[in-house]
Amino acid sequence: MKTRKRVAIVHAFFVLFAIALVARAAKVQVVEGKDWAARARRQHYFAGALSAPRGEILDASGNTLVESREMTRVAVALPEVRDTAFVLKALHHARVDADAVRTAIAHRRRWIDLPGLYTASDVASISKLNGIHLTPVLQRVYANSGGIKRIVGSLDGQGNPLDGLELALDTLLRGDSGRVRLARDKDGRPLDSPDGWTDQPKAGSTVVLTINNTLQGICERELSVAVDSLHADGGDIVVMNPHTGEILALASNRVGRTTFSNTAVTEPFEPGSTLKPFVAAALLEKGRARITDVVDTHNGTLELDGRVITDMHKSKSLSLADVIRFSSNIGIVEFGQRLTPRQKYETFRDLGFGMPLGVPLPAEASGTLREPKQWSKETSASILMGYEIAVTPLQLVTAYSAIANGGELLEPHLVKEVRSTDGKVLYRAETRAVRRVMSGEVARTVQQLLLAVVREGTATKADLATFEVAGKSGTARRTSQNAGYVAGNYTASFVGLFPGNDPQYVVLVKLDNPRGGHYAGGDIAA
Repeated sequence: MKTRKRVAIVHAFFVLFAIALVARAAKVQVVEGKDWAARARRQHYFAGALSAPRGEILDASGNTLVESREMTRVAVALPEVRDTAFVLKALHHARVDADAVRTAIAHRRRWIDLPGLYTASDVASISKLNGIHLTPVLQRVYANSGGIKRIVGSLDGQGNPLDGLELALDTLLRGDSGRVRLARDKDGRPLDSPDGWTDQPKAGSTVVLTINNTLQGICERELSVAVDSLHADGGDIVVMNPHTGEILALASNRVGRTTFSNTAVTEPFEPGSTLKPFVAAALLEKGRARITDVVDTHNGTLELDGRVITDMHKSKSLSLADVIRFSSNIGIVEFGQRLTPRQKYETFRDLGFGMPLGVPLPAEASGTLREPKQWSKETSASILMGYEIAVTPLQLVTAYSAIANGGELLEPHLVKEVRSTDGKVLYRAETRAVRRVMSGEVARTVQQLLLAVVREGTATKADLATFEVAGKSGTARRTSQNAGYVAGNYTASFVGLFPGNDPQYVVLVKLDNPRGGHYAGGDIAA
């Protein structure tokens, strides 16, 4: 009897245990089934983002300046390698650095990512070897030109834009990321699986610039030669089509600075005598002077408001035409007294000085143009000579383009076109006049004044035997931070209209603090 009782107890225990197992299994499969299935999927599958190729950046002729290339990263799973010597030899023939594999073997590592990126054709011969894992990656490739790099910008190691057009036009260039679901082994490495799926990324748009890559290269080389030969601190060259506002070249050079932006857009300077033609245009436009009008130039020395103004070309009197031709400080101040402070301010404001032009480059400077109520007693004369006002090289080229095209200030642009991946044009730049700043007649008259500057004035070195050039030179004293104007430090500049009798290009050359005996804009920048 006791034995039967013990057997019954044991049977009851096993029945209860079986019921508990069934209940637990039911709970796992029914109640917690979805949760456990999700855990299993997470262990065996993973979903990740697929980077979209960034859009290309092309020059005006369609030459590639920036592109995204699909490259391959190579990794080795050492436990999967059956013949180490054979794999090392295969890597060597594929020109893949195998030293890292030897190091990994010595340190008994299971997985090693090899340095460098390779094209698919480079590593095709090793793609089927056991233990070799290839992963496609996108690499951003830039043109070699330093100036182009400053325009287009760059990305960080994670593919985020840092500066230039890469940053300013990121929403157009970056595209839309895709998604991928892959199986993975116990070590987390990806495996082919019929249950995987891929949502392909969409590449970014192609951006076509107004920059002419050939002209850009010429400007960079010539600027580098000028900066080196004249021992200057740096310089800028800007070339613009005055009839469209297209920026054709944008070159900057700074000695001793390994990284710097497009200083033609970001660093304003006092333009000096290159501002005088706009004073002449305002006088003519408002009927305050004719080019034949004459003023007293005081034999080259004038004391005004406690300061002394001097001329390099000393004379008793000069006409307005000769004031521009010989770049007379005294003459432009005497003529400029016919304009009120408000008229002077509005003349420069309407030319776009003191405000950003809106080009798609980060850190574009506005320059400096103060309201008349903020002027000192010297400002009214200083601003006529190109002091107490600061402009960027791009602003100055844009203003001169109004002289070249008949009097309209055009909106400058750097982007010519934006295209989708299938070639559809999403945006095309159009010539847009911001405002008329002088009549066509006045613009033509000022062009003639600038022709005389090159023919027989302060910029004869810009004269060409085959084509006429119109232009104006400038030589401005330079300031040092918290130290005022520094003796012997100058900015030399020249703005040229080419050809002079029918301008198709406006070119600015600016050199910062040239040394070696010559510093006048008409001597070196022209």
